[in-house]
Amino acid sequence: MNWATHAIAALAAGQTCQVTPHGNSMRPLVESGATATLTPYLPNQEPAEGDIVLVKVRGVVYLHLIKAIRGGAEARQYQIGNNRGGINGWVNRRAVFGKAIQVDNR
Repeated sequence: MNWATHAIAALAAGQTCQVTPHGNSMRPLVESGATATLTPYLPNQEPAEGDIVLVKVRGVVYLHLIKAIRGGAEARQYQIGNNRGGINGWVNRRAVFGKAIQVDNR
């Protein structure tokens, strides 16, 4: 079980939840130890560039940004990266669990 297991399950059930990520890759948007409130995307919503999302890239879960979007509706992909210029890679919609609607930095 990792730091976001409960959040992934809650988002899959359509629930809003909170996580407390640690690390500096999203500063100053998300400070280490901040509380981020997450919500699932509604069925008619698509992730957008600039969204802070809970996402799994190559087996690792991050609270990172959507940096770019490519492809049509059936094959849309999202480029995930941090707020320091790092890029994690491209994922499909199933890898994006939910988005941050509020971040309470300490």
